[in-house]
Amino acid sequence: MKSLIVSAALLVIAAPAFADGDVAKGEAQFNKCKACHSIIAADGTAVVKGGKTGPNLYGVIGRAAGSTEFAYSDLMKAAGAKGLVWNQEEVAKYVADPTAFLREKSGETSGASKMTFKLATGGEDVAAYLASLAK
Repeated sequence: MKSLIVSAALLVIAAPAFADGDVAKGEAQFNKCKACHSIIAADGTAVVKGGKTGPNLYGVIGRAAGSTEFAYSDLMKAAGAKGLVWNQEEVAKYVADPTAFLREKSGETSGASKMTFKLATGGEDVAAYLASLAK
């Protein structure tokens, strides 16, 4: 019994600090995002047809912030210049409060993200969905 408790404790310690999220839930959650964002593969295939208010999110995981052809906010450009590269954890934090996230990452105290929508829950699922598309 003691070894079981120790094993369980080691698993908790060894587990990543951030859960990967659920791809299927993220795909469903992305319906909230497609009003502004599309997901178009490099070959032009539309994975998700959506709006053009926000940038194409295909391949966003692993990409430097503000690095594609799009009219990004000054905060996004500053965060990218400071080295922000999108991973699942960063995407999940960003969608929860885009302006606060970018201020923290850029070191700026003013300015706003062009993304005014906040995804209160499910950010980790959307991030997992976006990561699944680049594989």
